[in-house]
Order: sequence, then C-alpha cells, then structure tokens
Amino acid sequence: MTTELLAPLDLAFWHLESPDHPMHLGALAVFDAAPGAGSAADDEALVELLATRAAAVPRLRMRVRDVLLPVGGAAWSVDKDFDVRSHVRHLELPPGDFAEETTRLAGELMERPLERGIPPWEMYVLTGGEGGEGGEGGEGGAQAGRSFAVLVKLHHALADGMRAVAIGAGIFDQIADARAAGTRRARPAPPRSWLADRVRDRIGELGRALGIGASVVRASRLDLRATTALVAGSSGTRRLATAVLALEDVRRVRKEHGGTVNDVLLATVAGALRRWMLERGERLPDCDPRTDPRALVPVSGRRPSRARQGAGAGGSSGSGNMFSAYLLGLPVSEPDPLSRLTAVREAMDRNKKDGPSRGPGAVALLAGQLHPLAHRLGAPLAGNAARILFDVLVTSVPLPRATLSFGGCPLREIYPMAPLARGQSLAVGLTTYGGQVHVGLVADGKALPDLDGLAKNMTAELDALLRTTSGEAAAGVPTVEPVPAAGARAEPGLAPGRAVSARAGRPARDSARAATPAAPADAAPAAEPPVPVQLALIAEPADPADLAR
Repeated sequence: MTTELLAPLDLAFWHLESPDHPMHLGALAVFDAAPGAGSAADDEALVELLATRAAAVPRLRMRVRDVLLPVGGAAWSVDKDFDVRSHVRHLELPPGDFAEETTRLAGELMERPLERGIPPWEMYVLTGGEGGEGGEGGEGGAQAGRSFAVLVKLHHALADGMRAVAIGAGIFDQIADARAAGTRRARPAPPRSWLADRVRDRIGELGRALGIGASVVRASRLDLRATTALVAGSSGTRRLATAVLALEDVRRVRKEHGGTVNDVLLATVAGALRRWMLERGERLPDCDPRTDPRALVPVSGRRPSRARQGAGAGGSSGSGNMFSAYLLGLPVSEPDPLSRLTAVREAMDRNKKDGPSRGPGAVALLAGQLHPLAHRLGAPLAGNAARILFDVLVTSVPLPRATLSFGGCPLREIYPMAPLARGQSLAVGLTTYGGQVHVGLVADGKALPDLDGLAKNMTAELDALLRTTSGEAAAGVPTVEPVPAAGARAEPGLAPGRAVSARAGRPARDSARAATPAAPADAAPAAEPPVPVQLALIAEPADPADLAR
C-alpha cells in the first residue's frame, strides 16, 4: 500500500486534535526482566528489539498527508524518510518506587501530542527506578529481577482499540515469531455484484443515519449538569493512575447475580466513582435518571480476525476506526452496590436489545455520512459537543489469551489509556490479562490531582460486590457509606456513616497501584460510590496467530 484515503472516522479523530487535546491511545506494559539484567547494554538491547519489531509493522511506516480530492480529505502514505529510532526511545527513571515513577512519567508523556509530519506513533522503554519493583511494591516485590516498562502511543486516526491491539501486539515474542513463520492465510474475496450491492448498502446507511441523527437530537442535553469531578476546562496536563482487580472475583459476582463481566466492571467503576466523589466532597446527582452522569460504552465493529488486517499486512482491508457505542446513565445516587449492579445490567440489556447501530450512542457511525470537508471544518464544534451526549469514557481492550513476553521477559501488567474528550476530566481503560483486570485511569492533571483515590476505590468497590455473594454474606459485617467531606450534601435518606446493608467482612486486596494504608482487621469495609462511565464491551480475545496475520 502506497496511498490510502483516511476513513471518515479516522479523519474526524485527526481533525479533533488540538495541543490541549491530543487524540492518541496508549498502553503501559510492565515486564519482569531477566535475573541479573540491568546494565546499559541490556537496556540498549531492549530498545533495539523494540525498534526492530515496530519497523516490521507496515502500518507504522505510514504518515498522513493532505490530498486535493476529495476536498478536505487526507490520505495515508508511506514515509520515504522513515526512521524507526525517531519513534522508539529509552528513558531512565529517577530513583524512587518503580510503579510510582513509571505512572508519573507515563502521564507526562501522554500529555504531548504526536508529531503530525511523520507516522503518528511513539514507543518508550522505561528502565531504572529504585529496585525496579513492580505494581505491588514493597519488600515482597519482584526482587529476582528488576522490572521495566514499555509505553506505546498510537494516534486514534491510526487505530481504534481493537486494531491498536493488532498493531501493538507485534512487539510481543509470540506474535512476532508467528509473523516470521509466515502464518498468514490468503482468503479470497467472495464474488459480488458491485453496483447493486453498493446502491443497496448506501440506502441502508442513509436510513440508519437518519435514525441515529433523530436519536442524538432526542438524547442531547441542554442542561449540562454534571459532577464537578468529571467536568474541566483543559489544562493540557495528564495524570495516570492504575489498579489491578482479580478476574476470578469479577466472574464470581457475575455468576451469582447474572449479567456479564462487563456489567460487573461497569458497576465497579460506578461504585468506585461514588466512593471517591463522597471522599472529595462532591455533590451526588439527585435521584433522577435525567441527572445521572452518562457513560459512553464503545462497541467494536470488527472481529479480532479483521482487526489484524491492515495492521500486520499494511493493506487497506479492515483499516480505519470501526466502532459504535451505547449510552448508559449510571445510578450514582444509589447507595447499595447490588442495586447499582442490577440497574447497570438492566440498562445494558436494553441497549443490547436495540443493538449498537441504533440510538444516540451510535453517533460515531454518522461520520461515514459526512463529506471530508465537513470533518475538517466542523471538528471544533463536534469536539465541544461531546458533553451534550456523555460525561466519561470507559473502554475495555481485549488481549490474546496466551501468555505474552518481550525478549523472553514475561508481561506482568498492561494498562490501556484512552484520550480525554473536550470538557471532560477522566477516561477509564480496562483490559484482562493473566487472570487480572488491569485498570488505567487517565485524567486532566490539574483537575484531578487526587486520581490515586479513585484507583484505590476500584478495589474497595469490587470487594463490596463480593460481599453480596453467597458464602461471603454469612458474617454480616455492615457496608457503610464514606462520611462526606465537609460541605458535601449527605446521601438522600441516609445519615453519613449509616450502614447500608449487612455484608461479610473480607480483607480487601491491596491491588491498587496507589499506595494505601492497611485498614485495621476489624474495620468496616470502605464505602461504595456509583458514577457514569463509558465502557467498551470486552470482545472475545484474539488468538496470537490471528494477530500475527
């Protein structure tokens, strides 16, 4: 492929970007280094391996250039002066806790927009830190060998979440080896009557667009009431916090109460937001669905086997952003975690019954109906209109089921990072790997300096949901709401600190990256908060061989 027009949604993301609102996706991967590794030569070997594997992905050699036709359009073309080492860099962490220094530096790097005259991506190898301890930190950390991290930044025009996995996965041993083995299988395109099919498809697209447009108008909010925590003018700064949840616990809650893993994760994020809002003295929405914060719930429009197309091969097939979304109002004012889960599950069931190609959440599908010039001229207006539809983004990114490694170093943790919409201060990314759910929280650094508190409350909220399952409820230890900060409005119908429901006490897993002091053994479980979140449905993880093709 030498030239390929940007798909409509790619073009929209390209023009939505501004210096204060970079539109790149990210991922922070943490690896256990080999015992005894840590010399400058070892670090340089990691950088060289990363550069070699990135250069082997044809899509990463493409840059965006303007074209004469269509007017306002742009195209991907091969960068003839491509130098992979201008995209792959090594940074040494200062002395200190490895986890803290890594997340701090990753947040700073995510602030910087990607250079637009070259292929829009960057990768960093992060080494150093005191002892190279991993996400758990402390004396029980990974002492057999230090840790190192790889930060990946890809422009949203280059890839959506599923396709970013197909591109980024090329750095892992398992995918790189499969590519080298030549595992790609040719799949002949089925014969078709091009003109008849094109006319039929176009009529269907226009009909869907009219329906989506009408839904967007009905769902748009002129009253933009929202929690202060989720709304902020852009400062151009970014902050990252992380947490780790046990996938077994999430599945246990799902098995007990029904729904899907994604329903449980949505309810967990909502509850964590509620706890955090109460702790910081935020006013919770009234008991009115119209004032609930809204979550945008992305849904991938491609299968894992299609995500690899155009990524590994560099071809146009399957390229471009392909996703829709659901809108979901989360029951922020509901104090009971099980009631929140029920409300989320019922709302998502209604969304899925209608399907991802209908309703206001499918607004991304309208991009395909607009002329490229409309994207170029209308991007500022579209960016500022995000708050009319939703308040916070939560996206879930699937990974291969296989154990992954880089240069023989096993992958231990991986945290996805989503871009912030204009006027919003928080985005939540989740991915499952190695029996854990890794949570990446990206925030405006000045608006949410206390982001670590939200990471801590992710674990507390999942523990609260676990206490609603059979076997955990026997002890009858009450779950209490956090006492609101001075000046905050007390929960409707509840005095601060009043027990909400009887639950069994269980030591909370200290899996949040943020440092949190251990609670006394007899302390009541931490509180429970719900808030709006946008979560992408966890797609079926791809097979490594598929990603390699």
